[in-house]
Amino acid sequence: MTVGSQGYPVTVLPDLPSLRLLADVARLGSIGAAGRAAGISQQSASERLRAMETQVGLVLVQRARRGSALTQAGKLLVEWSVDLLERADEIETALQTLRSGRSDELHVHASMTTAEYLLPRWLVRLRQQRRVAVSLRAANSEDVVTAVRQGEADLGFVEGPVDTAGLATAKVGVDDLVLVAAPDDRWARRRAGISPRELATRPLTCREHGSGTRAVVESALAAVGERLADPEVEFATNAAILAAVRAGGSPAFVSSRATQADVDLGTLVRVPVAELDLSREFRAVWVGGAHPPAGPVRDLLAIAGA
Repeated sequence: MTVGSQGYPVTVLPDLPSLRLLADVARLGSIGAAGRAAGISQQSASERLRAMETQVGLVLVQRARRGSALTQAGKLLVEWSVDLLERADEIETALQTLRSGRSDELHVHASMTTAEYLLPRWLVRLRQQRRVAVSLRAANSEDVVTAVRQGEADLGFVEGPVDTAGLATAKVGVDDLVLVAAPDDRWARRRAGISPRELATRPLTCREHGSGTRAVVESALAAVGERLADPEVEFATNAAILAAVRAGGSPAFVSSRATQADVDLGTLVRVPVAELDLSREFRAVWVGGAHPPAGPVRDLLAIAGA
């Protein structure tokens, strides 16, 4: 804080890197993690934050051994800075494009169902609209959120209940899970819906922990007081799940989008399920405010939400 010509105190605004560092402390939960995101050491990050506190005349960060949290003043400063940081990101992106004269680059991480059944069509449309190089990695929803938080992905797509605290999100679609079995499975000829209790007592073919599909099933059973039995086997992809069930493995919950071809061919049978809400949302996640950053991220989200 400085003193103006009339003798009144004048607050000098913090610089953009300091404001971004403070926002990352709120997002990541520690000064060390915020420093790594900024490419500086924990000591340098701590010194920069203390200098900012001296500059504005307020304590902004509560420091503790197990992490750091913003004070009320720090939270307000971050909230007031959101639009400023978003605008700065847009200007920086535009300047980089002007300097490089090359195609944009977009790093996308997506949950398995989104990566297999939705993103290919979206990415074709994006390429038709602009010159952009896209890298796509398929992972489970929890890993997608981690990649976005750590800056490994510009944009992520997740499904089902997953913790997106500190990230901006937007709904881009809906989906239903269905239970499928091999034609000779004992559940394949059932007309009445399989009850939650029956589901809870039979080991199923399942996705791994952290997947959106498994989280939806576990959440639906928990809502009616039941718990998913330990899986007969776990797989990391929809293709592996379907292959295992076709080969005579126990039934599995998968996206309705993934089963249509097998059901039409008769290689799998949809099994009715009673009393469970197995619907879910597909959501996009990114770092920043409610408005996605200008450039290919915003363009891809516009396509996904169309």
